[in-house]
Formats: sequence, C-alpha cells, structure tokens
Amino acid sequence: MKIGTPLSPSATRVMLLGSGELGKEVIIALQRLGVEVIAVDRYPNAPGHQLAHRAHVINMADGAALRALVELERPHLVVPEIEAIATDMLAVIEQDGLAEVIPTARAAQLTMNREGIRRLAAEKLGLPTSRYAFSDSLDEMRDAIEKSIGYPCIVKPVMSSSGKGQSTVNGPEDVEKAWNYAMSGGRVSHGKVIVEEMIQFDYEITLLTVRAVGASGAVETCFCEPIGHVQVKGDYVESWQPQAMSPTALKRAQEIAGAVTGDLGGRGIFGVEFFVRGDQVWFSEVSPRPHDTGLVTLCSQRLSEFELHARAILGLPVDVSLRGPGASAVIYGGLEEKGIAFEGVEQALAVPQSDLRLFGKPESFTRRRMGVALANGADVDEARSRAKLAASKVRPVKE
Repeated sequence: MKIGTPLSPSATRVMLLGSGELGKEVIIALQRLGVEVIAVDRYPNAPGHQLAHRAHVINMADGAALRALVELERPHLVVPEIEAIATDMLAVIEQDGLAEVIPTARAAQLTMNREGIRRLAAEKLGLPTSRYAFSDSLDEMRDAIEKSIGYPCIVKPVMSSSGKGQSTVNGPEDVEKAWNYAMSGGRVSHGKVIVEEMIQFDYEITLLTVRAVGASGAVETCFCEPIGHVQVKGDYVESWQPQAMSPTALKRAQEIAGAVTGDLGGRGIFGVEFFVRGDQVWFSEVSPRPHDTGLVTLCSQRLSEFELHARAILGLPVDVSLRGPGASAVIYGGLEEKGIAFEGVEQALAVPQSDLRLFGKPESFTRRRMGVALANGADVDEARSRAKLAASKVRPVKE
C-alpha cells in the first residue's frame, strides 16, 4: 500500500467519528504514519479536534448530516469511535463505495446495539453468556426479572456506553428506578433494555483482539495479553496488564474472541470483555475499536492499542508483544465547570515509572473522565499501586 502526504492530492484520509480521549490517541498514531485525519464529534474542541488536520461538529446520529460530511471530505476510511452514530447510513456509505467503514458497517451496526451483539454471540455462535432478556416496557422488564432472570440482576439500555444508564436491581423495589435510569442513560433513544443475570465471577478482563494483515497477505487474528479491570457502575476506574489467568480460561477466551471478531470481519482492534471464574469464561460485550480499559497499553505494550488500531486499519503489520507490567487509574473531573485546571501534576510525575494523560476536555463533570495516570512496576501489584498514587496526586481546580 501507499501512504500519501497530508494536505496534498496524494493524502491518505481517515475520518474519525468520535474524537474523545481514545480518538485523540488514534489520531496521534495515524499522524505519526503520515495520515491526514478529519475529527468529528458532537461538541466543539473535543480532545481529537485539538490536533486533527480538520475538525467538524455534527450530530452523528443524523444520517443525512453524516453522509453530507463524508461527501464533502471524501475520506478513504471512516472509523467509528463511539456508539451514537447513524449506523444504517454507514451501511449505505459503504454500499455506495463512498468510503471503507472500519471494521465494517455491519460490525458497527451489531455492536452499537446490545441486542444485536448478544443475539449474535449467544444465539448464532452459541457462545457462553449470562442469561438475558430484552424488554420494551417497565412491565415487560419486571416480568422478565421475576420469571426468568431473578434477583440480583443488571439492567442496561441496549444503546449506551461507559456504564451510562446501567444499574443493579437487588429486589422488586429497584425495578422502576432501574427502568427510568436506563431510559435516561441511552446514547440513542431506543426504549429498550437488556436484563442480565448477575454472574458471580472472580474477575473481569478485556481481551484486545487485533484483525490485521499478516505475513501471508490475508487478515489474521492475534491477541494482546489480557487486561484486568475494576468497574464502578459499569464505568472503568482502574486497569492493569497482564491479568493472570489459567491456561484453560485464556485459551477459551481467545477462542470466543476469535469467533466473535471473525464473524464481524474487517480490520482493526476489538475490545472483547469477559467474566471469568476459575476455568469458566462468559462473553460479555465487544467494541470494534480501542477500549477504555486499554489505555493501560500506553505503558505496558510495545505498541499501544491505538497504534495497533492505526496499523491494522491501514493494512500494516502489527506487534502485540508486552513491554512489561503496567496499570492505569482514572482521574475524574470532580467539578461541574468549564475550562478547569490541574494541580499536583509535578507530584504525580514524581511517582516512579509514572506518566499522565490529561485529555483536554473543555468541560468537566463530577464523574467525567478527565485524565488517566499510567505506571509500570516489577509486577502488576506495584504498577497498580503507583498508578493509583499518581492519580490521587492530580487535583482538578477551578481556573
């Protein structure tokens, strides 16, 4: 393949749909390879907007607006980085040959909707998942819980991300509140939820799975070392790599991830989430893009998940080797303010083998992820301690 010169007729153009902290790192990786990048988001001055060659603000769930932008910019690749996108229009864009959608338009459609990906995994591919039911109304949800799922259980909107709209239902008194919260938390108004059995797992992992062109010239699948993580209300707060697993559990997770991503097709990185208990593995979700828990790879792998994604989508060779044990810890906004500042950066960076990523989001919310601390160590425990210590030193303040 050829990579042209940015801002010239020969340029290789990539359009990112979603330009938050993960998109920003993908843009950096693409620009290091000489790619011209167009960043798109729903609000101005998103992190990726601040360094892309061109930036646009549109409602990406508006199919007509999305197509108009693709026709204007004429990217070679369209790379979805969030869920709230008019995926039906992506399919039309792909079908009409306007651009190649990464990994495929079908993958974007299925994974944006929890119903689509769960039915693919459990019903088409026969993979192990928690028991589940889909509900279109409060009464239907209550009936599903009491007759088939049981308490406690998890309720999520079928279209959301980062734990938005997700809650635990411990008893009948929580049902209506969970329904209302799910309706307010979906990224796209859909009026449907998934009710899931609560698996009693030992730990959760993200298995970053890369579909890239191999030495044979065909697309091959490879796996990063498993990433362990802690979630609070469905949102990641800490991750580390590698997560220790039994050989049996790891092999099974790789088989499941390979089956799911192989069915979705295309090129790029996929974040496949699992629950693990002993040698047992249950498929949870998959994202056809870099995963938030994979921020740890900025310090733990030779090539981060963002560099792997950039290489894979361009048809370039990848390397999933581990550099050493690493960990990440989230830095929250803690404030409801615009244009905040950060104190304690020097103390954070004084923690041995630590690093920071402050995302540059223009507006802070109490529970908005505004940055992440990274750290390496002799082992995962030391890396986790250092990452959490570094994160604790950073203090968001009013400007």
